[in-house]
Amino acid sequence: MHVVVATDGSRASLDAARQFQYIADSREITDVTVVAVVSPLATVPFANELAPTTGSGAATELSWRAEADASLAVVAAVFDGWGPTIHTQVRSGSPASEIIRAAVDTGAGLISLASGSRGLTATILLGTTASRVQHSAPCPVLVCRPTPGSPSGRPG
Repeated sequence: MHVVVATDGSRASLDAARQFQYIADSREITDVTVVAVVSPLATVPFANELAPTTGSGAATELSWRAEADASLAVVAAVFDGWGPTIHTQVRSGSPASEIIRAAVDTGAGLISLASGSRGLTATILLGTTASRVQHSAPCPVLVCRPTPGSPSGRPG
């Protein structure tokens, strides 16, 4: 089975990748594609909380792409030596739409993502992206909530 693991550069998305890896049976999974989506219309399209900042501070699509690549590397490292083949993709567009497209393009049997990572959504509500993916995905969706005691489990 092919699995799409989404990251938005947040600690919650890193925790979600770890939760997925902990509960999944690597013998049943052939490929994992870690996906980050750069949103070209947002003021801050990609917030990298996972890796040292790679941009020069200039708000350009190129630096956002570099931040997404750096976060992808951190999340993909969760799966190092685990068994399945690991792929990474940076996509551009609406996060929910691009995560769903990645699942369709790869023939994924599962999408794994964090429930919400910023503000009140991390503690109270299912995040907008997770909710949209859950309702429109072509396959099952694993929505991981931050675990108590994790850095992203604290209200933000």
